[in-house]
Amino acid sequence: MHSFEIKVPNRDIETALQHKIDRKTKPLGALGLLEKTARKIGLIQQTLTPSLNNPQMLVFAGDHGAAKAGVSAYPQDVTWQMVENFLAGGAAINVFARQNGFGLSVVDAGVAHDFGGQRDGLIDLKIAPGTANYIEQPAMTAAQCAQAIEQGAGIVRGLAAAGCNVVGFGEMGIGNTASASLLTHCLTGLPLAECVGRGTGLDDAGLARKQDLLETALVRYRNGGGDNDPFTVLAEFGGFEIATMVGAMLAAAEAKMVLLIDGFIVGSAALVASCLAPALLDYCVFCHRSAEAGHRTQLLAMGAEPLLDLGLRLGEGTGAALAYPLVQAAVNFLNEMASFESAGVSDKE
Repeated sequence: MHSFEIKVPNRDIETALQHKIDRKTKPLGALGLLEKTARKIGLIQQTLTPSLNNPQMLVFAGDHGAAKAGVSAYPQDVTWQMVENFLAGGAAINVFARQNGFGLSVVDAGVAHDFGGQRDGLIDLKIAPGTANYIEQPAMTAAQCAQAIEQGAGIVRGLAAAGCNVVGFGEMGIGNTASASLLTHCLTGLPLAECVGRGTGLDDAGLARKQDLLETALVRYRNGGGDNDPFTVLAEFGGFEIATMVGAMLAAAEAKMVLLIDGFIVGSAALVASCLAPALLDYCVFCHRSAEAGHRTQLLAMGAEPLLDLGLRLGEGTGAALAYPLVQAAVNFLNEMASFESAGVSDKE
């Protein structure tokens, strides 16, 4: 697997950034999390005047073999049908991306459907038509997992070369909350029950069934000597969309971009990526706290303070797109707001 050179941002500029933030015409700390976000972006870009250029939203799509076993309330066909909806511009993420000036691409990392050759807005990186059923065997081979990571990295390197320095991450894949639950359990050590939620809307019986199926998958893995190595866990339980996203995140951090992290499934990719390269977290802006049960666990594990808490659980990158105006506001106040000195405003005694 490609090794990524992700460095912790140089802290030498931090004092100057904090001073600039503190001298704005406001009480100390009065802009709360926006101040921390401004400081983080200044550190990422190593400048007192950061800028957000050519923001791009990537929606990674893939199918899961375990979906056929009943871990989701929806049939697997919904994955490809929603990809068609994205390509037609009709999904929530299309609306919010248009509103906030994002370019939008859908990455077919492993959808069980033929989209019929080249399509505008679709990046074909299909590894296979869905993963294997991890209840019975590993979701993917080590080679497939490494290929997904490498292909995801390639997309982002292309975006960086085209002048993009902000990437939003979204996903689509029926069954992927189950996958994210297993990844979260393995990498945080929290009980599986605290990592499993209703996904697309399971009732109580469906939730119990989902939990039983995931327990079965874990028993199979542990009995085979499975450990909590992040790459192994990703290959064992991940989806092609999650593995491709891991590679895209690693390449984005390597290129010193701002990573906009969406909810639970994108969070599971960030969790894997940060276990592989802890410095990745210095490049992540966590956009919202999902209503999905395991997301709080992930955020705690990554020491993340999300910008929004709106009870969202749609995925697609919607939380990242909705939070983007706040990220812009953080950069804009740093660049445009007057200081006590420049405005001639008296400071506190």
